[in-house]
Amino acid sequence: MTSRGPLTLAALASAAVPGLDPDSVEGVVTPAVSPFDVAFVQDHEHRRWVVRSPRTPAASAQLEQSAALLALLTRRLTMPVPAVRGWAALPEGGRACVTSYLTGRLVDLESIAPGSRLAAGLGRVLAQLHNLDTRVYEEAGVPVYDAASYRTRRLAELDRAAATGRVPTGLLARWEGILDDESLWGFAATPTHGAIGPGTVLATPDDGEEPDVKGLLGWESAQVADPADDLAPLVGELHPEALDTVLEAYAHARVERPDQHLQRRARLVHEMQLVRSMMVAVAAGDDTGAEQRAAELRRLDEQLAAEEAAEQSRLREPKGDAPAADEAPDETSDDAPDAKAGTTTTQPVATAAAAQAAESDEDQAVEVEPTGPAQPVKVEASDAVDEPSDDGEAPEAAADAEDDATDANLDTEATTDAAADTGQDAGEATDAVDAAAEAPAEAGPPTEAGEPEEVPVAVPRQGNDHETAEIVPINDEDDGDDIIPVLPRR
Repeated sequence: MTSRGPLTLAALASAAVPGLDPDSVEGVVTPAVSPFDVAFVQDHEHRRWVVRSPRTPAASAQLEQSAALLALLTRRLTMPVPAVRGWAALPEGGRACVTSYLTGRLVDLESIAPGSRLAAGLGRVLAQLHNLDTRVYEEAGVPVYDAASYRTRRLAELDRAAATGRVPTGLLARWEGILDDESLWGFAATPTHGAIGPGTVLATPDDGEEPDVKGLLGWESAQVADPADDLAPLVGELHPEALDTVLEAYAHARVERPDQHLQRRARLVHEMQLVRSMMVAVAAGDDTGAEQRAAELRRLDEQLAAEEAAEQSRLREPKGDAPAADEAPDETSDDAPDAKAGTTTTQPVATAAAAQAAESDEDQAVEVEPTGPAQPVKVEASDAVDEPSDDGEAPEAAADAEDDATDANLDTEATTDAAADTGQDAGEATDAVDAAAEAPAEAGPPTEAGEPEEVPVAVPRQGNDHETAEIVPINDEDDGDDIIPVLPRR
Protein backbone atom coordinates (compact mmCIF):
# COMPACT_ATOMS: atom_id res chain seq x y z
CA MET A 1 0.00 0.00 0.00
CA THR A 2 1.50 3.30 -1.16
CA SER A 3 0.59 6.53 0.62
CA ARG A 4 1.37 10.09 -0.50
CA GLY A 5 1.45 13.41 1.31
CA PRO A 6 -0.30 16.66 0.37
CA LEU A 7 2.72 18.18 -1.43
CA THR A 8 3.08 15.10 -3.63
CA LEU A 9 -0.61 15.22 -4.45
CA ALA A 10 -0.30 18.90 -5.38
CA ALA A 11 2.54 18.04 -7.75
CA LEU A 12 0.39 15.31 -9.32
CA ALA A 13 -2.45 17.80 -9.80
CA SER A 14 -0.07 20.22 -11.55
CA ALA A 15 1.08 17.45 -13.89
CA ALA A 16 -2.46 16.25 -14.59
CA VAL A 17 -4.13 19.55 -15.52
CA PRO A 18 -2.35 21.86 -17.98
CA GLY A 19 -2.07 25.39 -16.63
CA LEU A 20 -2.81 24.39 -13.01
CA ASP A 21 -0.29 26.29 -10.86
CA PRO A 22 -0.83 25.14 -7.25
CA ASP A 23 -0.85 27.94 -4.72
CA SER A 24 -1.77 25.92 -1.59
CA VAL A 25 -2.75 22.39 -0.73
CA GLU A 26 -5.00 21.03 2.01
CA GLY A 27 -4.50 17.37 2.88
CA VAL A 28 -7.53 15.32 3.91
CA VAL A 29 -7.02 12.99 6.87
CA THR A 30 -8.23 9.52 5.83
CA PRO A 31 -8.31 6.23 7.77
CA ALA A 32 -5.40 3.83 7.40
CA VAL A 33 -7.64 1.37 5.54
CA SER A 34 -8.92 3.99 3.08
CA PRO A 35 -8.16 3.08 -0.55
CA PHE A 36 -7.29 6.66 -1.56
CA ASP A 37 -5.14 9.62 -0.56
CA VAL A 38 -7.13 12.83 -1.00
CA ALA A 39 -6.17 16.50 -1.04
CA PHE A 40 -7.70 19.87 -2.03
CA VAL A 41 -5.51 22.07 -4.20
CA GLN A 42 -6.05 25.77 -4.85
CA ASP A 43 -4.34 27.55 -7.72
CA HIS A 44 -3.44 31.19 -8.36
CA GLU A 45 -6.85 31.83 -9.90
CA HIS A 46 -8.48 30.67 -6.65
CA ARG A 47 -9.93 27.60 -8.33
CA ARG A 48 -10.14 24.50 -6.18
CA TRP A 49 -9.41 20.96 -7.31
CA VAL A 50 -9.74 17.52 -5.73
CA VAL A 51 -6.88 15.04 -6.13
CA ARG A 52 -7.32 11.30 -5.49
CA SER A 53 -4.41 8.91 -5.59
CA PRO A 54 -5.09 5.14 -5.23
CA ARG A 55 -3.12 3.26 -2.62
CA THR A 56 -3.63 -0.23 -4.08
CA PRO A 57 -4.07 -1.71 -7.58
CA ALA A 58 -7.69 -2.57 -6.73
CA ALA A 59 -8.35 1.05 -5.78
CA SER A 60 -6.74 2.16 -9.02
CA ALA A 61 -9.13 0.02 -11.06
CA GLN A 62 -12.04 1.29 -8.99
CA LEU A 63 -11.02 4.90 -9.68
CA GLU A 64 -10.83 4.28 -13.43
CA GLN A 65 -14.32 2.73 -13.46
CA SER A 66 -15.90 5.55 -11.46
CA ALA A 67 -14.33 8.16 -13.75
CA ALA A 68 -15.80 6.45 -16.80
CA LEU A 69 -19.18 6.31 -15.07
CA LEU A 70 -19.13 10.01 -14.14
CA ALA A 71 -18.54 10.93 -17.77
CA LEU A 72 -21.74 9.07 -18.70
CA LEU A 73 -23.79 10.35 -15.75
CA THR A 74 -23.05 13.99 -16.57
CA ARG A 75 -25.41 13.75 -19.55
CA ARG A 76 -28.10 11.68 -17.78
CA LEU A 77 -28.57 13.23 -14.33
CA THR A 78 -29.95 16.65 -13.50
CA MET A 79 -27.72 16.95 -10.44
CA PRO A 80 -24.04 17.87 -10.92
CA VAL A 81 -21.36 15.22 -10.55
CA PRO A 82 -17.60 15.69 -10.17
CA ALA A 83 -16.05 16.17 -13.62
CA VAL A 84 -12.68 14.54 -14.32
CA ARG A 85 -10.17 17.18 -15.47
CA GLY A 86 -6.96 15.20 -15.80
CA TRP A 87 -4.83 12.17 -14.91
CA ALA A 88 -1.28 11.74 -13.64
CA ALA A 89 0.65 8.46 -13.98
CA LEU A 90 2.05 6.88 -10.79
CA PRO A 91 5.48 5.21 -10.58
CA GLU A 92 4.10 1.91 -9.28
CA GLY A 93 1.34 1.81 -11.87
CA GLY A 94 -2.11 3.28 -12.08
CA ARG A 95 -3.08 6.95 -12.23
CA ALA A 96 -4.11 9.75 -9.90
CA CYS A 97 -7.29 11.58 -10.82
CA VAL A 98 -8.02 15.32 -10.59
CA THR A 99 -11.66 16.45 -10.54
CA SER A 100 -13.41 19.77 -10.23
CA TYR A 101 -14.47 20.92 -6.77
CA LEU A 102 -18.25 21.09 -6.29
CA THR A 103 -19.42 23.92 -4.07
CA GLY A 104 -21.97 23.27 -1.35
CA ARG A 105 -22.20 21.95 2.18
CA LEU A 106 -21.84 18.38 3.33
CA VAL A 107 -24.94 17.04 5.08
CA ASP A 108 -24.98 15.42 8.50
CA LEU A 109 -27.67 12.75 8.08
CA GLU A 110 -28.70 12.86 11.74
CA SER A 111 -29.60 16.55 11.42
CA ILE A 112 -32.13 16.07 8.57
CA ALA A 113 -35.50 17.19 9.94
CA PRO A 114 -38.78 15.35 9.25
CA GLY A 115 -40.79 16.90 6.44
CA SER A 116 -37.89 19.13 5.39
CA ARG A 117 -36.96 20.04 1.86
CA LEU A 118 -33.64 18.30 2.40
CA ALA A 119 -35.30 14.98 3.31
CA ALA A 120 -37.63 15.08 0.31
CA GLY A 121 -34.78 16.12 -1.98
CA LEU A 122 -32.68 13.18 -0.84
CA GLY A 123 -35.50 10.78 -1.69
CA ARG A 124 -35.91 12.30 -5.16
CA VAL A 125 -32.16 12.22 -5.89
CA LEU A 126 -31.93 8.53 -5.01
CA ALA A 127 -35.02 7.77 -7.08
CA GLN A 128 -33.53 9.57 -10.09
CA LEU A 129 -30.38 7.47 -9.77
CA HIS A 130 -32.28 4.19 -9.34
CA ASN A 131 -34.44 5.02 -12.38
CA LEU A 132 -31.39 4.99 -14.69
CA ASP A 133 -30.99 2.28 -17.29
CA THR A 134 -28.60 -0.39 -16.00
CA ARG A 135 -26.87 -0.43 -19.40
CA VAL A 136 -25.26 2.92 -18.50
CA TYR A 137 -23.40 1.22 -15.66
CA GLU A 138 -22.59 -1.77 -17.84
CA GLU A 139 -21.01 0.54 -20.43
CA ALA A 140 -18.80 2.10 -17.73
CA GLY A 141 -17.57 -1.34 -16.67
CA VAL A 142 -18.67 -1.17 -13.04
CA PRO A 143 -19.84 -4.36 -11.25
CA VAL A 144 -23.34 -5.58 -12.18
CA TYR A 145 -25.34 -8.02 -10.03
CA ASP A 146 -28.82 -9.45 -10.26
CA ALA A 147 -30.90 -10.35 -7.19
CA ALA A 148 -29.78 -13.99 -6.99
CA SER A 149 -26.06 -13.33 -7.43
CA TYR A 150 -26.15 -10.41 -5.00
CA ARG A 151 -27.81 -12.53 -2.31
CA THR A 152 -25.19 -15.25 -2.87
CA ARG A 153 -22.46 -12.62 -2.48
CA ARG A 154 -23.93 -11.49 0.84
CA LEU A 155 -24.03 -15.07 2.11
CA ALA A 156 -20.39 -15.57 1.12
CA GLU A 157 -19.39 -12.40 3.00
CA LEU A 158 -21.19 -13.65 6.10
CA ASP A 159 -19.49 -17.05 5.86
CA ARG A 160 -16.04 -15.45 5.66
CA ALA A 161 -16.84 -13.22 8.64
CA ALA A 162 -18.11 -16.20 10.67
CA ALA A 163 -14.82 -18.02 10.00
CA THR A 164 -12.94 -15.31 11.92
CA GLY A 165 -14.80 -16.20 15.13
CA ARG A 166 -15.46 -12.53 15.87
CA VAL A 167 -19.17 -12.41 14.93
CA PRO A 168 -21.64 -13.28 17.77
CA THR A 169 -23.75 -16.35 17.13
CA GLY A 170 -26.95 -14.37 17.72
CA LEU A 171 -26.17 -12.05 14.84
CA LEU A 172 -25.15 -14.92 12.60
CA ALA A 173 -28.46 -16.70 13.22
CA ARG A 174 -30.43 -13.48 12.65
CA TRP A 175 -28.71 -12.57 9.40
CA GLU A 176 -28.66 -16.10 8.00
CA GLY A 177 -32.40 -16.37 8.62
CA ILE A 178 -33.05 -13.22 6.60
CA LEU A 179 -30.66 -14.20 3.80
CA ASP A 180 -32.19 -17.69 3.57
CA ASP A 181 -35.69 -16.24 3.10
CA GLU A 182 -35.85 -16.08 -0.69
CA SER A 183 -39.14 -14.17 -0.62
CA LEU A 184 -37.27 -11.07 0.61
CA TRP A 185 -34.81 -11.06 -2.27
CA GLY A 186 -37.01 -10.77 -5.34
CA PHE A 187 -35.95 -7.19 -6.06
CA ALA A 188 -35.13 -5.58 -9.39
CA ALA A 189 -31.44 -4.59 -9.45
CA THR A 190 -30.86 -0.88 -10.06
CA PRO A 191 -27.89 1.48 -10.50
CA THR A 192 -26.70 2.49 -7.01
CA HIS A 193 -24.27 4.97 -5.52
CA GLY A 194 -22.96 2.49 -2.96
CA ALA A 195 -21.50 4.96 -0.45
CA ILE A 196 -24.28 7.25 0.78
CA GLY A 197 -23.15 8.84 4.03
CA PRO A 198 -22.15 12.03 5.87
CA GLY A 199 -19.25 12.72 3.47
CA THR A 200 -21.05 12.11 0.19
CA VAL A 201 -24.38 14.04 0.35
CA LEU A 202 -23.89 17.64 -0.78
CA ALA A 203 -26.49 20.34 -0.06
CA THR A 204 -27.01 23.73 -1.63
CA PRO A 205 -25.04 26.64 -0.09
CA ASP A 206 -26.50 28.58 2.82
CA ASP A 207 -28.09 31.47 0.92
CA GLY A 208 -30.97 32.20 3.29
CA GLU A 209 -33.30 29.57 1.84
CA GLU A 210 -34.07 26.09 3.14
CA PRO A 211 -31.27 23.79 1.92
CA ASP A 212 -31.87 21.14 -0.71
CA VAL A 213 -29.77 18.25 -1.98
CA LYS A 214 -27.41 19.47 -4.68
CA GLY A 215 -25.52 16.31 -5.60
CA LEU A 216 -23.58 13.24 -4.47
CA LEU A 217 -19.84 12.75 -4.07
CA GLY A 218 -17.64 9.64 -3.84
CA TRP A 219 -18.82 7.44 -6.72
CA GLU A 220 -16.03 4.85 -6.41
CA SER A 221 -18.40 2.18 -4.98
CA ALA A 222 -21.12 2.57 -7.64
CA GLN A 223 -22.57 -0.68 -9.00
CA VAL A 224 -25.78 -2.30 -10.20
CA ALA A 225 -27.15 -4.01 -7.11
CA ASP A 226 -29.88 -3.88 -4.47
CA PRO A 227 -31.45 -0.40 -4.14
CA ALA A 228 -31.57 -1.09 -0.40
CA ASP A 229 -27.80 -0.45 -0.31
CA ASP A 230 -28.36 3.31 -0.77
CA LEU A 231 -31.13 3.38 1.84
CA ALA A 232 -29.20 1.44 4.49
CA PRO A 233 -27.29 4.45 5.91
CA LEU A 234 -30.55 6.42 6.08
CA VAL A 235 -32.26 3.65 8.06
CA GLY A 236 -29.48 3.77 10.61
CA GLU A 237 -28.93 7.54 10.86
CA LEU A 238 -32.21 9.34 10.17
CA HIS A 239 -35.02 10.06 12.61
CA PRO A 240 -37.93 7.65 11.86
CA GLU A 241 -40.18 10.51 10.74
CA ALA A 242 -37.43 11.97 8.54
CA LEU A 243 -36.95 8.51 7.03
CA ASP A 244 -40.66 8.40 6.24
CA THR A 245 -40.31 11.71 4.39
CA VAL A 246 -37.40 10.34 2.35
CA LEU A 247 -39.18 7.09 1.50
CA GLU A 248 -42.39 8.88 0.53
CA ALA A 249 -40.57 11.21 -1.88
CA TYR A 250 -38.55 8.25 -3.14
CA ALA A 251 -41.66 6.16 -3.88
CA HIS A 252 -43.36 9.05 -5.71
CA ALA A 253 -40.33 9.68 -7.93
CA ARG A 254 -39.58 6.05 -8.80
CA VAL A 255 -40.67 4.82 -12.22
CA GLU A 256 -41.38 1.37 -10.80
CA ARG A 257 -42.99 0.86 -7.43
CA PRO A 258 -40.42 -0.09 -4.73
CA ASP A 259 -40.74 -3.65 -3.47
CA GLN A 260 -42.37 -4.18 -0.09
CA HIS A 261 -39.24 -5.66 1.55
CA LEU A 262 -36.94 -2.78 0.61
CA GLN A 263 -36.75 -1.26 4.09
CA ARG A 264 -36.16 -4.61 5.80
CA ARG A 265 -33.23 -5.40 3.51
CA ALA A 266 -31.88 -1.89 4.06
CA ARG A 267 -31.84 -2.52 7.81
CA LEU A 268 -29.97 -5.78 7.24
CA VAL A 269 -27.36 -4.05 5.07
CA HIS A 270 -26.93 -1.37 7.74
CA GLU A 271 -26.38 -3.97 10.45
CA MET A 272 -23.91 -5.94 8.33
CA GLN A 273 -21.86 -2.83 7.56
CA LEU A 274 -19.87 -3.50 10.74
CA VAL A 275 -18.99 -6.94 9.39
CA ARG A 276 -17.71 -5.46 6.15
CA SER A 277 -15.62 -2.90 8.06
CA MET A 278 -14.19 -5.66 10.23
CA MET A 279 -13.25 -7.74 7.19
CA VAL A 280 -11.50 -4.73 5.59
CA ALA A 281 -9.44 -4.34 8.77
CA VAL A 282 -8.65 -8.07 8.81
CA ALA A 283 -7.51 -7.95 5.17
CA ALA A 284 -5.29 -4.97 5.94
CA GLY A 285 -3.74 -6.73 8.95
CA ASP A 286 -5.18 -4.15 11.36
CA ASP A 287 -5.88 -6.34 14.40
CA THR A 288 -6.73 -3.36 16.59
CA GLY A 289 -9.34 -2.09 14.15
CA ALA A 290 -10.75 -5.59 13.67
CA GLU A 291 -11.15 -6.06 17.42
CA GLN A 292 -12.85 -2.67 17.74
CA ARG A 293 -15.39 -3.71 15.11
CA ALA A 294 -15.87 -7.03 16.88
CA ALA A 295 -16.66 -5.20 20.12
CA GLU A 296 -19.22 -3.08 18.25
CA LEU A 297 -20.76 -6.27 16.86
CA ARG A 298 -21.14 -7.66 20.38
CA ARG A 299 -22.89 -4.48 21.50
CA LEU A 300 -25.16 -4.67 18.46
CA ASP A 301 -26.02 -8.27 19.32
CA GLU A 302 -27.02 -7.27 22.86
CA GLN A 303 -29.07 -4.34 21.59
CA LEU A 304 -30.99 -6.38 19.02
CA ALA A 305 -31.60 -9.18 21.54
CA ALA A 306 -33.05 -6.66 24.03
CA GLU A 307 -35.29 -5.12 21.34
CA GLU A 308 -36.55 -8.55 20.28
CA ALA A 309 -37.29 -9.53 23.89
CA ALA A 310 -39.20 -6.28 24.45
CA GLU A 311 -41.22 -6.84 21.29
CA GLN A 312 -42.14 -10.40 22.31
CA SER A 313 -43.12 -9.19 25.77
CA ARG A 314 -45.36 -6.56 24.24
CA LEU A 315 -47.06 -9.12 22.01
CA ARG A 316 -47.71 -11.40 24.99
CA GLU A 317 -49.48 -8.70 26.98
CA PRO A 318 -53.25 -9.33 27.26
CA LYS A 319 -55.36 -6.97 25.23
CA GLY A 320 -58.05 -6.83 27.98
CA ASP A 321 -60.27 -8.96 30.24
CA ALA A 322 -62.92 -10.56 28.04
CA PRO A 323 -66.20 -11.71 29.70
CA ALA A 324 -66.62 -15.43 30.19
CA ALA A 325 -68.79 -17.30 27.70
CA ASP A 326 -71.26 -18.49 30.37
CA GLU A 327 -71.65 -14.97 31.80
CA ALA A 328 -73.96 -13.35 29.30
CA PRO A 329 -74.43 -9.63 30.01
CA ASP A 330 -77.84 -8.21 30.72
CA GLU A 331 -79.61 -7.01 27.59
CA THR A 332 -80.31 -3.65 29.25
CA SER A 333 -76.69 -3.05 30.32
CA ASP A 334 -74.32 -0.76 28.47
CA ASP A 335 -72.01 -3.70 27.62
CA ALA A 336 -74.70 -5.59 25.75
CA PRO A 337 -73.82 -4.27 22.27
CA ASP A 338 -70.15 -5.20 22.73
CA ALA A 339 -71.01 -8.70 23.84
CA LYS A 340 -73.30 -9.23 20.90
CA ALA A 341 -70.62 -7.99 18.53
CA GLY A 342 -68.46 -10.95 19.50
CA THR A 343 -71.05 -13.55 18.43
CA THR A 344 -71.15 -15.17 15.03
CA THR A 345 -74.43 -13.47 14.14
CA THR A 346 -73.89 -10.45 11.94
CA GLN A 347 -75.26 -7.33 13.56
CA PRO A 348 -76.36 -4.30 11.51
CA VAL A 349 -74.47 -1.07 12.02
CA ALA A 350 -76.59 1.29 14.12
CA THR A 351 -76.97 4.86 12.99
CA ALA A 352 -77.00 7.82 15.37
CA ALA A 353 -80.79 7.97 15.29
CA ALA A 354 -81.11 4.26 15.99
CA ALA A 355 -78.70 4.55 18.89
CA GLN A 356 -80.73 7.36 20.40
CA ALA A 357 -83.91 5.34 19.99
CA ALA A 358 -82.34 2.31 21.66
CA GLU A 359 -81.19 4.52 24.52
CA SER A 360 -84.70 5.86 24.97
CA ASP A 361 -86.13 2.33 25.02
CA GLU A 362 -83.66 1.26 27.71
CA ASP A 363 -84.57 4.26 29.87
CA GLN A 364 -88.26 3.37 29.64
CA ALA A 365 -87.54 -0.25 30.53
CA VAL A 366 -86.30 0.65 34.01
CA GLU A 367 -89.01 3.18 34.88
CA VAL A 368 -92.24 2.38 36.72
CA GLU A 369 -95.29 3.10 34.67
CA PRO A 370 -96.70 6.46 35.86
CA THR A 371 -100.26 6.68 37.16
CA GLY A 372 -101.19 9.22 34.53
CA PRO A 373 -99.98 10.43 31.19
CA ALA A 374 -96.41 11.63 31.14
CA GLN A 375 -96.00 15.38 31.39
CA PRO A 376 -93.16 16.91 29.39
CA VAL A 377 -90.66 18.96 31.36
CA LYS A 378 -90.00 22.37 29.88
CA VAL A 379 -86.65 23.94 30.74
CA GLU A 380 -86.73 26.88 28.34
CA ALA A 381 -87.41 29.35 31.19
CA SER A 382 -85.49 29.14 34.43
CA ASP A 383 -88.58 29.73 36.62
CA ALA A 384 -91.01 27.46 34.76
CA VAL A 385 -90.09 24.27 36.60
CA ASP A 386 -90.74 25.22 40.22
CA GLU A 387 -93.93 27.19 39.69
CA PRO A 388 -97.06 25.39 40.94
CA SER A 389 -99.81 24.51 38.52
CA ASP A 390 -102.95 26.59 38.12
CA ASP A 391 -104.97 24.41 40.48
CA GLY A 392 -102.27 24.65 43.22
CA GLU A 393 -101.47 20.93 43.15
CA ALA A 394 -97.91 19.57 43.09
CA PRO A 395 -96.70 17.53 40.11
CA GLU A 396 -97.99 13.97 39.89
CA ALA A 397 -94.48 12.50 40.11
CA ALA A 398 -94.10 13.83 43.70
CA ALA A 399 -97.17 11.87 44.77
CA ASP A 400 -95.41 8.59 43.97
CA ALA A 401 -92.49 9.21 46.38
CA GLU A 402 -93.34 6.03 48.32
CA ASP A 403 -92.48 3.88 45.32
CA ASP A 404 -88.83 2.79 45.53
CA ALA A 405 -88.53 2.36 41.79
CA THR A 406 -89.02 6.10 41.12
CA ASP A 407 -86.39 7.39 43.56
CA ALA A 408 -83.95 8.00 40.78
CA ASN A 409 -86.52 9.96 38.78
CA LEU A 410 -87.39 12.12 41.80
CA ASP A 411 -83.71 12.80 42.42
CA THR A 412 -83.36 13.86 38.81
CA GLU A 413 -86.36 16.20 39.09
CA ALA A 414 -84.96 17.65 42.34
CA THR A 415 -81.66 18.30 40.60
CA THR A 416 -83.47 19.93 37.70
CA ASP A 417 -85.41 22.14 40.14
CA ALA A 418 -82.23 23.15 41.92
CA ALA A 419 -80.58 23.95 38.64
CA ALA A 420 -83.59 26.01 37.65
CA ASP A 421 -83.53 27.92 40.97
CA THR A 422 -79.90 28.82 40.49
CA GLY A 423 -80.20 29.42 36.77
CA GLN A 424 -80.53 33.15 37.16
CA ASP A 425 -77.57 33.32 39.57
CA ALA A 426 -75.50 31.17 37.23
CA GLY A 427 -76.41 33.38 34.32
CA GLU A 428 -75.27 36.44 36.25
CA ALA A 429 -72.04 34.67 37.18
CA THR A 430 -71.49 33.73 33.58
CA ASP A 431 -71.98 37.31 32.50
CA ALA A 432 -69.42 38.37 35.11
CA VAL A 433 -66.93 35.81 33.85
CA ASP A 434 -67.45 36.92 30.25
CA ALA A 435 -66.92 40.52 31.31
CA ALA A 436 -63.73 39.57 33.09
CA ALA A 437 -62.53 37.67 30.02
CA GLU A 438 -63.17 40.68 27.81
CA ALA A 439 -61.39 43.07 30.15
CA PRO A 440 -57.81 42.07 29.22
CA ALA A 441 -58.66 42.37 25.54
CA GLU A 442 -59.81 45.95 26.05
CA ALA A 443 -56.76 46.76 28.13
CA GLY A 444 -54.34 45.92 25.33
CA PRO A 445 -52.61 43.06 23.42
CA PRO A 446 -51.28 40.01 25.31
CA THR A 447 -47.86 40.25 26.75
CA GLU A 448 -44.87 38.38 25.34
CA ALA A 449 -45.09 35.81 28.12
CA GLY A 450 -48.50 34.75 26.86
CA GLU A 451 -47.42 34.27 23.27
CA PRO A 452 -46.55 30.73 22.11
CA GLU A 453 -42.87 30.04 21.81
CA GLU A 454 -41.49 29.40 18.37
CA VAL A 455 -40.20 25.84 17.87
CA PRO A 456 -36.66 25.89 16.48
CA VAL A 457 -36.22 24.12 13.16
CA ALA A 458 -33.43 21.58 12.99
CA VAL A 459 -30.91 22.43 10.27
CA PRO A 460 -28.07 20.31 8.98
CA ARG A 461 -24.79 20.67 10.74
CA GLN A 462 -22.47 22.89 8.78
CA GLY A 463 -18.74 22.71 9.00
CA ASN A 464 -15.60 21.76 7.15
CA ASP A 465 -15.81 19.19 4.40
CA HIS A 466 -13.44 16.70 5.98
CA GLU A 467 -10.95 16.40 8.77
CA THR A 468 -8.08 18.19 7.09
CA ALA A 469 -4.46 18.85 7.84
CA GLU A 470 -2.95 22.31 7.95
CA ILE A 471 -2.96 24.14 4.63
CA VAL A 472 0.55 24.14 3.16
CA PRO A 473 1.62 27.06 0.95
CA ILE A 474 3.30 26.00 -2.28
CA ASN A 475 4.99 29.22 -3.47
CA ASP A 476 7.68 31.08 -1.56
CA GLU A 477 6.53 34.51 -2.69
CA ASP A 478 4.60 36.36 -0.03
CA ASP A 479 1.84 37.92 -2.09
CA GLY A 480 -0.86 37.48 0.49
CA ASP A 481 -2.68 34.79 -1.50
CA ASP A 482 -0.66 31.73 -0.59
CA ILE A 483 -2.63 30.54 2.43
CA ILE A 484 -6.38 30.26 2.09
CA PRO A 485 -8.37 29.88 5.33
CA VAL A 486 -10.27 26.65 5.79
CA LEU A 487 -13.89 27.34 4.84
CA PRO A 488 -16.93 25.16 4.36
CA ARG A 489 -18.06 24.35 0.86
CA ARG A 490 -19.92 27.34 -0.58
